[in-house]
Amino acid sequence: MIRIVTTGHLRRVEQEADQARTRAREVRAQADTAWSSHVRELFAVTDRAERAEVTTAEVGEILSGAMAELSAAQQELLLKDIEIRRLRQELEGVSLEGRTLTVLLHYGEPHTVYASREDAYADTATHGVAPDAVWVPSGERPAAECVWRCEAFIYDAVSNGFRRAYVPVPKRVGEAA
Repeated sequence: MIRIVTTGHLRRVEQEADQARTRAREVRAQADTAWSSHVRELFAVTDRAERAEVTTAEVGEILSGAMAELSAAQQELLLKDIEIRRLRQELEGVSLEGRTLTVLLHYGEPHTVYASREDAYADTATHGVAPDAVWVPSGERPAAECVWRCEAFIYDAVSNGFRRAYVPVPKRVGEAA
């Protein structure tokens, strides 16, 4: 078979070849753009994944520390609960009749309640009073004039509560009868 090629046919083939090359360049440019976009997206996703792994590790460490603290706090709470129960049982078993408490007053305001006067004296040492300070009765002076003052209270079974051990003498009003 013999084929006769004319110049018109050659021009058409050259034009088609040029169009194919142009189309190939366009497709290659689109492919390069798509590839670049894909690579950028891959880098971004990889970066986010790495940051997520680091954050997850940090959160894991924080959670681990918090769980350890929670466990320690629960253990301490359990021990305190056991101690409270023991003290309640001890308190219920002991009669309060004749029992005394000491209230430490600071300028007449209640500061702390103690089981003994000695405990109150020891506490004032933590607030700046010399440990060897001599405590004297305050007499009739108002409590607000004393920096530190101890008041004793004893259990009164009739009122089911504590009352002052020292009750001041009532003053007469107006001296007239």
